[in-house]
Amino acid sequence: MKRKLRINGHSHLLPYPHEIPKFMKDKEIFWVDDERKFMLQKGWKRPVTDSSFFLNEKLEWMERYKIDHAVVLNLSQLYGNGLRLEEMKQALRFQNDFNARIQHENPSKFTTGFVVHPGYGRGAVWEIERCVEELGMSLLCLPTHYMDTIGTWRCIFDEENERIFEAADNYGLAVEIHPYDGEKFILLENTSWRFHLIWMLAQCADAYHFLTLNGYQDKYPNMRVCFAHGGQLAQINLGRRIQGFDGRPDLFEGKAHPRTAVGHPNIFFDTLVHDTGSLKLLAENQTSKQIVMGLDDPYPLGEMESEPQSSYPGKILDLAKERGIFTAEECDAIWEDNVLQWLYGDNTTKKQELIDKILAQEVSV
Repeated sequence: MKRKLRINGHSHLLPYPHEIPKFMKDKEIFWVDDERKFMLQKGWKRPVTDSSFFLNEKLEWMERYKIDHAVVLNLSQLYGNGLRLEEMKQALRFQNDFNARIQHENPSKFTTGFVVHPGYGRGAVWEIERCVEELGMSLLCLPTHYMDTIGTWRCIFDEENERIFEAADNYGLAVEIHPYDGEKFILLENTSWRFHLIWMLAQCADAYHFLTLNGYQDKYPNMRVCFAHGGQLAQINLGRRIQGFDGRPDLFEGKAHPRTAVGHPNIFFDTLVHDTGSLKLLAENQTSKQIVMGLDDPYPLGEMESEPQSSYPGKILDLAKERGIFTAEECDAIWEDNVLQWLYGDNTTKKQELIDKILAQEVSV
């Protein structure tokens, strides 16, 4: 009997400093210092808090915690908001080519995502075509919000972006929705990490609001969407949205009722909610089948090894099993089956191909 795999559905990877093109640093778009202590952009820097931000160290970290495979998302710093067109195209192409190379060279260890800028819809569709047909990628990473060409911030599930969703549906893509850049359009002082601790979760809830109101989970049945960080505020906000829809139907003419999306097979959420109470609510709202493992490694808000938090990768799920929130079988599914379902839907051939790659590497070692 084949053992159950441990697949992490939410991971990140930094290029080594020498892998980042010179123009990225010259134009202050994004770079990592030579000592690998900081990632930087113009007027911004963030410490590199764990060596597993980088490839070789990531592989060692995965081996240490018995993680068989990881889904690597794009870097949030490379959504391209506010960049000039040519700079944005170059930056996003670098990110996508980098991720494609990581997947190509390490197929048993990584499935990687690619990113497009929704503000340039036609170019976004061209980049989807390139990444799928030329680079062999099948995971589209999108921000919850983006800046359009006239400087207005929009939700990703704006109807203007339907050509992107049509392309994703045509290729049967998995889609990751991840928040960032809240401090650029929410008019509050950036203090006490409020945009990461509170507003990112509100951004996910806002994106979920418009995905479901527009009924895209049914309109694009071959596109499977996963929300980062458990779509956490979307879970506790569900009742308020339902009451608002029922109480003011005049504001929602032509929209789908929030109830129709609850537990929908094309909408997934990762486990990264930090406490079992939130994870229980997520499961009660959406069922365990729509939950995928997400560690958000190696960021400090990810599920990392931590003495102050007595934490380790996978702890939240272990606690949930101990407390009877999930059965052992449901936990196994969250680590493997549900991630594969998000990535490939009902394409059993693609699922088996990835499983075979992972297990073949194990045998060869």
